[in-house]
Amino acid sequence: MTESDSPPKALLLVNLGTPAAPTAKEVRRYLAQFLHDHRVVQMTRWLWCPLLHFVILPLRSPKVAHKYAAVWLPGGSPLAVHTAALAEAVQARLPEWQVTHAMRYGEPSLASALARLKSEGVREVRVLPLYPQYSTTTTAAVADVIEAHGKGLAVTMLSEYHRDPGWARAVATSIRDHWDANGRGERLLLSFHGIPQRLVDAGDPYAAQCEASTQAIAEALGIAREEILLTFQSRFGREQWLQPYTQATLEQLGRDGVHAVDVVCPGFAVDCLETLEEITIENAKAFRDAGGQALRYIPCLNAGAAHADALAALATREEGWT
Repeated sequence: MTESDSPPKALLLVNLGTPAAPTAKEVRRYLAQFLHDHRVVQMTRWLWCPLLHFVILPLRSPKVAHKYAAVWLPGGSPLAVHTAALAEAVQARLPEWQVTHAMRYGEPSLASALARLKSEGVREVRVLPLYPQYSTTTTAAVADVIEAHGKGLAVTMLSEYHRDPGWARAVATSIRDHWDANGRGERLLLSFHGIPQRLVDAGDPYAAQCEASTQAIAEALGIAREEILLTFQSRFGREQWLQPYTQATLEQLGRDGVHAVDVVCPGFAVDCLETLEEITIENAKAFRDAGGQALRYIPCLNAGAAHADALAALATREEGWT
């Protein structure tokens, strides 16, 4: 076999996942897999499983399905549609590679994607989780699947890219473009997905990497770090999560007389339920109810050219892959 006939390298972009349809049945199926992962919920299984299947899923699934229905696209959930488009955009920049995507939970599953690549004769796979900041709740869960299903493949993974200049520049450019078109709001708020505080106390680097990302974006924007508010969203359960909380911060800004806030969610590679429903619907309403006027959401990088360029550059560099 000549070099040109040899199987290409593969780049596998991995996102969190999504239900197949905005229905209670499909949402329940998805949440059952997601919330059953010990990386996501670290309670004792004998206590957590009955609570999950007999209390949380029956109550939560219809409510979450209603939220998904509010943002569902003709081609599927926003996360699924934008992740597929991003993989296509990166593929266009890496013609010598096979670029595909998978989900940690739901379909197309990461395990099946690895099996398919192996069956096609691909032996070298680079897995790029679409989480710029490393966390044991997300990135490590991808590594678990690689360990279990990556046998027979030379698999390496990029654990984080939270200060990558190309990525930070892409986020900063999206903010600057918004300001050029709409003017600058009174506050710039970066909202990252939260995790329980106890995980950070135990050594999870996520919070520190969110701060480092905020600093990198500020530098790329050419503004002081103090001009940016860093908050955390999507709290689940009653325990303390990383603070300050996004919604509480927006409500306080509204009470303080702030009229316009620009909100960016740089921890999310593509728009999804947490950005399009939680931020632009729930949190925007909370901000207005507290006295604010306009929550101006700046979309995720999605399949934009700058994002695809940054990920293609990450894929072809040598450092960071383990």
